[in-house]
Amino acid sequence: MEEVYSETFIKAQKELLPFNVYYYSGGNKPRMLEGQGDIIENNDLEKMAFYFITMLARTGKSWHDYKLEKSFRSNKIDCVLAQYGQTGAAMVPICKALKIPLIVHFHGQDASRHEVLESYKAEYREMFDYAARIIAVSNAMYQKLLGLGCPEDRLVLNTYGPDDSFFEISPNMDEEHFVGIGRFTDKKAPYYTILAFSKILETFPNAKLTIGGDGQLLNACNNLVRYLGIEHAVSLPGKISPPAFRELLANAAAFVQHSVIAEDGDSEGTPVAVLEASAAGLPVISTKHAGIPDVIIDGETGILVDEHDVDGMSKAMMKILADPALAKQMGKAGKQRIRNNFSMARYISKLSEEISGAIDK
Repeated sequence: MEEVYSETFIKAQKELLPFNVYYYSGGNKPRMLEGQGDIIENNDLEKMAFYFITMLARTGKSWHDYKLEKSFRSNKIDCVLAQYGQTGAAMVPICKALKIPLIVHFHGQDASRHEVLESYKAEYREMFDYAARIIAVSNAMYQKLLGLGCPEDRLVLNTYGPDDSFFEISPNMDEEHFVGIGRFTDKKAPYYTILAFSKILETFPNAKLTIGGDGQLLNACNNLVRYLGIEHAVSLPGKISPPAFRELLANAAAFVQHSVIAEDGDSEGTPVAVLEASAAGLPVISTKHAGIPDVIIDGETGILVDEHDVDGMSKAMMKILADPALAKQMGKAGKQRIRNNFSMARYISKLSEEISGAIDK
């Protein structure tokens, strides 16, 4: 089965970081180790001995913590790179017990959702105090983490990079086709993209829109497409593979994504799909949200509008279709900007440097 388009940054870290990487997963406090399975197996004799010793020593350590520490020792783990703030917070006691450095890589909702920030307030403070490095993926996130109390001398800005295969795409831009991809969630606001697109069909009746991905808003967006009577022009195919996404980009006029701050505070980090589309040589039509303005230069490599500005997004779409030369110019400039400033090699090199620095400290 082809890999479904998702969390490409984790896949890239596993494959490209120049270390012996052990990938643990299965919750904020992981219990699965890739290639070995569940590390919290129930060995009755070992478990009985553990609880007896724990009761006598009154350490309060859980069986899960004990098994995770044992696995780390067995595999000679000398640094933990935790994906998402919640995981980082859960790993602090483990790393403290083993006296190994912790690096926490924030990505989006973990630095923005009100519920997360409130429920993890104390844990984040402890994590900021212990962690060797905290990775932010956008300038907006960097400032947010500073405001939450992260010491600036431990905070590192390191924006993602796209897979190199996207630089190989040469979009023909001959079709009046807009492409987007991502989870159908509040912060992606796919309904705004559909509404903006519907407004251009009177002027460009042959225009098409494809948004790949699934999520809680997919059914509602399908209903919106039917209500607007634009089923002939809009395709919402659900999950698509990376090769399918690259094929869409090769035959598109522009990439579109109307990101907003959700009611619960959820926000983007820097959307990987935006980086990939720009690396492919497409102009990007999006919003002035989170890390998107770090990557896309309004008027040069794409067009950015305010959040919730449906009319503005529609006008941007019309501008791209009405001026193919401008679209190609923006796409070319975007490809060069991503290659120069946001390559995967740069992202991995910076992350590797921070890991090495934390280990050697």
